[in-house]
Amino acid sequence: MDESRYDADNIQVLEGLQAVRKRPSMYIGSTDSRGLHHLVYEVVDNSIDEAMAGHAGLIKVAVEEDGSVTVEDDGRGIPVGVHPRYGKSALVIVLTVLHAGGKFDDKSYKVSGGLHGVGISVVNALSESLEATVWREGRKYRQRFERGVPVGELEDLGPTEGSGTRISFRPDPEIFPATDFEYDVLRQRLRNLAFLNRNIEVRFSDRRDGRDETFRYEGGIVEFVQHLNRSREPLHPEPIFIHGEKDGVVVELAMQYTSAYNENIHPFVNNINTVEGGTHLSGLKAALTRTLNDHARGRGMLKNADPLSGEDVREGLTAILSVRIPDPQFEGQTKTKLGNSEARKAVETLVNEKLAEYLLENPRVGESVVQKAVLASQAREAARKARELTRRKTFLESTSLPGKLADCSERDPAKSEIFIVEGESAGGSAKQGRDRRFQAILPLRGKILNVEKARLDRILKSEQIRNLITALGCGVGEEFDISRLRYHRVIIMCDADVDGAHIATLLLTLLFRYMRPLVENGYVYLAQPPLYKIWKGKKEAYAYYEREMEALYEEFGENANVQRYKGLGEMNPNQLWETTMDPETRTLKRIEIEDAIRAEELFTTLMGDAVEPRREFIFAHAAEVTNLDV
Repeated sequence: MDESRYDADNIQVLEGLQAVRKRPSMYIGSTDSRGLHHLVYEVVDNSIDEAMAGHAGLIKVAVEEDGSVTVEDDGRGIPVGVHPRYGKSALVIVLTVLHAGGKFDDKSYKVSGGLHGVGISVVNALSESLEATVWREGRKYRQRFERGVPVGELEDLGPTEGSGTRISFRPDPEIFPATDFEYDVLRQRLRNLAFLNRNIEVRFSDRRDGRDETFRYEGGIVEFVQHLNRSREPLHPEPIFIHGEKDGVVVELAMQYTSAYNENIHPFVNNINTVEGGTHLSGLKAALTRTLNDHARGRGMLKNADPLSGEDVREGLTAILSVRIPDPQFEGQTKTKLGNSEARKAVETLVNEKLAEYLLENPRVGESVVQKAVLASQAREAARKARELTRRKTFLESTSLPGKLADCSERDPAKSEIFIVEGESAGGSAKQGRDRRFQAILPLRGKILNVEKARLDRILKSEQIRNLITALGCGVGEEFDISRLRYHRVIIMCDADVDGAHIATLLLTLLFRYMRPLVENGYVYLAQPPLYKIWKGKKEAYAYYEREMEALYEEFGENANVQRYKGLGEMNPNQLWETTMDPETRTLKRIEIEDAIRAEELFTTLMGDAVEPRREFIFAHAAEVTNLDV
């Protein structure tokens, strides 16, 4: 057969849900943990849409003992009647045909998160098995599927009371390398949905270990903001709440300023967390800048100072912006950025009007917020001068890189990596053991500043942090430019003990707060040095986990020698290369932001001032620790 031949016989047509199984990442983003959990979100979003339409008040989600997931609501139930055009049950059509659903007009759902009609059918296509149970119009129905294909006919199980839908599905191991759902990941998503929809109750159960929680928040997004700020010090006791409707767009905003230095704004559209923002977020930012500048001028608080910038007025702000819009235009099925121009106009107009009124009626709040923004402005100017001074100094020294950096010879960032190494001793070993062609080494002395508790001007006074910023080359804050990044693998390499974990967390906090695109683009990694070396005679091996060490010890037999590595400096250059730096044998953990809200909470809890939330976190997760250095 002529392999170069290309004619009609080469054209493939993927029928039904075959396209989804052939290219699953096109529909759920990936087939890793994120894509796996996305299956649950798609099913839950259908139940939430029923709740937003006023037809459901209770949603139950359970991870079953066999690893499958069940989502049940008390809504109207998916229609089961025969579709007049296709001659099949509407339930079967919804679950097997892409772009089939009740969300393409404004009759069944005024607003919804699932707009493309692909969510539930994609879940069905990517499931080893799925069972749909419907309570509707006094009768109970059931339909089974295997890998998207109906098994048998729709079953009528007889008379029943109430209405609703239950979807039980088991992800297909042929599609997903791992099919274990994480309790905390699902819990975070379900809790957020309960915050965003004050009239619903969400019950979450994990029948693998018996955990069970119920989420219901009468205060809605106001409670959401209070929850996010439990590790921060608020500047005013109650969050500001703004609600209104303009041109068919319903806007809810809850916001509260704190003594923190980072902004923490989370925008939602029809319950979808638009992590990349969009027009609604742009409208909020414009309104905040304009309103607070107008208020400050009116109260004579700016005097001859320059206007407050957007960064100034958002410093320390925690906000939840929830917009409901009949026909949202998202960028792609993953719905991470909104494009509707009417959303910007609605948010900007309502926030301008209502925030101005609030500040006039609450002058003390207005004064404290403006004072904080003015301090932020002064700090921003100080940071600018510090950056200029650093640039002038490096120019005069005729070098653009810190002296402690051992750079690589490769100049293509995509082929280069930098190890940020804890300690001078380990840095020396890494410099000797590395591959100089593509591996750069920057040793750090001790712990860097906790940036969660400092403004940028103070951060830039730290020589350690300045060296890191200069080495990476992409700048920080307002001047950040990812196109100038000198290495596409930024690898944090710390000791396998408590201090090492603390240093790694401090570095991750810096990157998350001031260079977040590095994390979002998958450029940040954690190196995994071994915990143990085991040898007997000339035979030796390394273990990275306690369980691995125990297995190796049994394999080596009695009288085997075991060394516990507490520091990277205990390894010679060859050992460090072989175990931790050699691309052929090393293990790297890529740092990803799976849930931006969860990540914000985690950094604030671990690195913020409040002790009690940190204590609660430690107690809640103590059982998950695999290696504890005491």
